[in-house]
Amino acid sequence: MAPRTLEPSDPSSLEPSITVGIIDGRTEIAVLLDGSFAGNGFGPVSGRFSARAKTGMIVLGDEHLREIACAPLIRLVARKDSTFTLFGVTIGNRFHWERKEDQTFQGNLILRPRGDGMIVAINEIPLEDYLKSVISSEMSAAAPMEFLKTHATLSRSWLLAALERSKKTKEASALTVPPIENEGEVVRWYDREEHDLFDVCADDHCQRYQGITKITFGQAGDAVDETRGTVMTYQGKVCDARYSKACGGLTEDFETAWDYERVPYLKSVSDARVLHAPVRTEEEAASWILSAPEVYCNTQDDHLLKRVLPEFDRETAHFFRWTIDYSREELEEILREKSGLDFGTLREILPLNRGPSGRISRLKIVGSKRSMIVGKELEIRRWLSRSHLYSSAFVVTVTYTTDGAVQRFTFHGAGWGHGVGLCQIGAAVMATQGFRAEEILKHYFPGVELRKIY
Repeated sequence: MAPRTLEPSDPSSLEPSITVGIIDGRTEIAVLLDGSFAGNGFGPVSGRFSARAKTGMIVLGDEHLREIACAPLIRLVARKDSTFTLFGVTIGNRFHWERKEDQTFQGNLILRPRGDGMIVAINEIPLEDYLKSVISSEMSAAAPMEFLKTHATLSRSWLLAALERSKKTKEASALTVPPIENEGEVVRWYDREEHDLFDVCADDHCQRYQGITKITFGQAGDAVDETRGTVMTYQGKVCDARYSKACGGLTEDFETAWDYERVPYLKSVSDARVLHAPVRTEEEAASWILSAPEVYCNTQDDHLLKRVLPEFDRETAHFFRWTIDYSREELEEILREKSGLDFGTLREILPLNRGPSGRISRLKIVGSKRSMIVGKELEIRRWLSRSHLYSSAFVVTVTYTTDGAVQRFTFHGAGWGHGVGLCQIGAAVMATQGFRAEEILKHYFPGVELRKIY
């Protein structure tokens, strides 16, 4: 559902504050308040504290185990220059780079209980301050300035569109074709999942937001300040912008990854100065994925990647073209674990539908006990890996034993992520080649205009 048009004279177009879920589903949270914070009915407080849920209440205790507060919601308002640190924050949840970090944040801290005895830690922060962390968390703050400006505008657009969409969840749900789940087919996407206690989460399923920990270069803040209030619009409405790490040479159509709506500015484009033909057949998919075309995200410039990618992303060395090999038994075990289904002896993995980048939206898995169709893009990646495959743009080769039994499945793939919208690596390369932020955005999002709304 498209968001409403924002006019500069509209009072609601002033910079909003947003709520970001940092930790969710823990029984206890440890926090360090650096500076002075005022609680609801208590404070000022500072120092190390722990929070836990108890019968619908949040109990806040200090390092000497003394109870400081007990309330259905605790809101700790930061005084000037105060920050808070949360310990053991999970990043890359369920992805191959998952780990825990201690992270420091500006703004206010809200602690809320869930009905199952869990606790949620939420950061309340002005949108522009949030963006300074996002572009430093998604990519390195040492990246080219025009790329950082590109990302600031992109992330701001995505967030404002997401906030508008969350207001219209019921209306959108009524108009959206529901995911398919029956005996022979499971087709799921996750774009319509709304966060119930906060606006957005802090991880890759929304936008990476890792507080002020990763803001090590002033130009990240400069990029946000120079683009303040600027968004992409299409036909007067803020764009529901999307992005992924590396498209693999062709970006993908919106409907390959999410619902069946066609979004004019989220359609496949070449990640290059020249046009590359879209993938239409299995033969074309194999030819494209097994090749190394000259495109922006096909870069071997290690110095640039070091400037652009955060340290943990650089652990993923081969993302433009990649290969993963499984024994038949190993893939059968992964499928049982991830799908909850026993396929028996695995026989075939057959792409049924692909998007123009080669990404598969419907895949048939054939075993001795059952066959099942799975989609869309993200669900396919989850079923075929203990974490996630890099993308669903892959072709499969099968190795047989001498007596004709399946022995191994080898996946040859292209790109990293869903591929829709902006290609982050490609956009960074464009910035090094002299393209301005507006040119980069209009390359990946055809038909959009840039507009300052506050």
